[in-house]
Amino acid sequence: MSLLFTPYELPAPRGPLTLPNRIVIAPMCQYSAVNGAAGDWHLAHWASLLNSGAGLLTIEATGVTPEGRITPDCLGLWDERTERALGDTLQRARKLAPPMPVCIQLAHAGRKASSAAPWRGGQLLSPAQGGWLPLAPSALPQLPDEPPPAAMTAAQLVEVRQAFVAAAQRAQRIGIDAIELHAAHGYLLHQFLSPLANQRTDDYGGCLENRMRFPLEVFAAVRAAFDGPLGVRVSATDWVDGGWDSAQTAEFARRLKALGCNFMHVSTAGVSPLQKITLGPGYQVPYARAVREACGLPTTAVGLITAPQQAEDILQAGDADLIAIGRALLYKPRWPWEAAVALGGQVQASAPYWRCLPREAQGIFGQVRIGMR
Repeated sequence: MSLLFTPYELPAPRGPLTLPNRIVIAPMCQYSAVNGAAGDWHLAHWASLLNSGAGLLTIEATGVTPEGRITPDCLGLWDERTERALGDTLQRARKLAPPMPVCIQLAHAGRKASSAAPWRGGQLLSPAQGGWLPLAPSALPQLPDEPPPAAMTAAQLVEVRQAFVAAAQRAQRIGIDAIELHAAHGYLLHQFLSPLANQRTDDYGGCLENRMRFPLEVFAAVRAAFDGPLGVRVSATDWVDGGWDSAQTAEFARRLKALGCNFMHVSTAGVSPLQKITLGPGYQVPYARAVREACGLPTTAVGLITAPQQAEDILQAGDADLIAIGRALLYKPRWPWEAAVALGGQVQASAPYWRCLPREAQGIFGQVRIGMR
């Protein structure tokens, strides 16, 4: 039997969350919110993804404060207005698809905030362009020609930590099943971890113990406020000598497990323009395996995993427990259907789609037709 199409349980204080299969839709920023609020784009986007046949949908990086957004167009969950918009939009999308668990990635962009959307150049925006002064562990810019961010004060550390907690509470109120904290790709929590971005001289900088302190405090605070599956996305290496690396990631994962972490999502890079990445199919999978072996937590692999057999082989080798698919699923919104055909699996599908299958795909809906829309 295909491992990719076997159910998987994510542990949690309130009891396990069962995923119908091991395909995770990775969080992918859409830069399509209005003042942080979800809208029609998200309704269409989420309804499509919920109809994909995957096992878990992860909503894109969602800012816990307005200044924590990557761009002015990013999704947020920091007040009643953004909570209501996200909750109402998700509820409407869920009515248009078979049941699928939903995770949300809570994030703060740190020094990478106040940027333009990628198709508008991605550059740092000035206040005159609708931008703001970003916050960061240290007053070190992401790019040498950018103005520096503001180094966070002790009071701001408390405020941001509480903002993560408040966003987690809002997520639970609107029926989100799981939460992933974003500590990867050069955003705030990753900035604290990496010596390339964190040059503080207080208790939050310097040695590994100090650099892990704030991300671990944020995790512990959210853990106390949320009783569903709670995990962390990490960049396992900066791909820069002297930066964050696999050994430090392993220790961070062990510390997270001790605090009640339920899963790890392993990516790489993003904190420095000096990164030198060796690209290739599944190039980040060895890092997922290393984290899994170090902490024993359910682990998600991601990055240039594009073929069903490739995903299956990763699971069969014990490199990861779950497979995250991102842009490949945007390109092929029914990628899990194709994987089910290739691997002999079954997926859930809405009734209007039941008659669409070509002859060679007959049977992938199977018994899951019962009770579906």
